[in-house]
Amino acid sequence: MYGMIHQALREMICESHGAAAWHDVEQAAGTGPAHMISASVYPDDVTNRLVAVAAQRTGRAPDALLEEFGRHWFGFAERGPYGSIMRFTGRTLVEFVDNLDRMHQSIQTSMPEARMPSFRVAETGPGLLVIDYGSARKGLAPLVVGLFQ
Repeated sequence: MYGMIHQALREMICESHGAAAWHDVEQAAGTGPAHMISASVYPDDVTNRLVAVAAQRTGRAPDALLEEFGRHWFGFAERGPYGSIMRFTGRTLVEFVDNLDRMHQSIQTSMPEARMPSFRVAETGPGLLVIDYGSARKGLAPLVVGLFQ
């Protein structure tokens, strides 16, 4: 994962539980500010440790924390350096999802080691939107659920 994910997780935990709680998470996970550089790519086990410890420290199941994180991520990314890219990705939800892979490809030019997920609109109809999600990473489906909430 890349450091921007870690920054967003830190922001979410600090907003809901305070900076001291995040400090405890970093200590228990064995990470620190060096794992917060937004454009750097870190091993998935670093991110998984942060999520596991944050879930434990906040009294949530890891999947529940990831779902909450998905809801938080969208606003975090929009307020950050990728907000302008996100605004040009599509005017409707269908357009946005259809263009997510292109957006991820443009982001990946600055972070070539990142492994981005893939999204595709599989089916639409009155009141229906089916999205195909793919990732080389396991266990992130709850985050995606939170994103679409």
